[in-house]
Amino acid sequence: MPRGPRDFTNGEIYHITQRGIEDKKLFLDENDYFRGIFSLYEFNNSNPIVIRERRIEIARIKASRGTSPVNLEEMAKVEQKRRNLFVEILAFCLMPNHFHLLLKQLKTGGISEFMRKTGGYATYFNQKYNRKGRLFQNHFWSTYVDDEEQLKTEFVYVHTNPVSMIEPGWKQKGIKNLTKTIEFVEKYKWSSYADYIGGKNFPSLTSRNFMLDIMGGVKGCHDFVNDWLKHKYKLTGEHPL
Repeated sequence: MPRGPRDFTNGEIYHITQRGIEDKKLFLDENDYFRGIFSLYEFNNSNPIVIRERRIEIARIKASRGTSPVNLEEMAKVEQKRRNLFVEILAFCLMPNHFHLLLKQLKTGGISEFMRKTGGYATYFNQKYNRKGRLFQNHFWSTYVDDEEQLKTEFVYVHTNPVSMIEPGWKQKGIKNLTKTIEFVEKYKWSSYADYIGGKNFPSLTSRNFMLDIMGGVKGCHDFVNDWLKHKYKLTGEHPL
């Protein structure tokens, strides 16, 4: 049976993990990942979504810029006044069969309602792949972040999760190629890390000022992540950078 709403406290931070049922993949191609990103943005809003108004606005933007597609950042500017956020998304990472979110709750019941609404991604997925039934596990997992050191650790954990895609078992066995791993993490498109280290990936999805202060700015984000990866690299017995 699905769990009922959990007690999350406004203003507090939680690490949320949601997995595919039986660890099945949630994202099979690039378009699925883009849809996942859009869903995180779209469903973080307690106000009703007025499809007709959005279509009119999209048409207006398209008319003003020719054939170029309308992106998430343009829609964020359009809908800024219409949005009433459930949570602040401090960090995120989408993986093939699960995703991680670092969330600060803004409204009572906000995290539970936000996660319930993000389940709407399953409708898109089922229609696209002609499948039926649940896509996600019955419940998402949550960890309360109770101090600054844990918050830094969770930040690193979320953003280094993709390492397993090129270094299976790296947390136990260590990393064999540090340079390749650091580059992979920095260029991994489906996380917020690029936005934290000076890139521009999906900047409208996350609220980063708080974490940048905690981590010590862009350099601090770099240092915490790279130091952790270097530590894992040393486990292999090879020479660090």
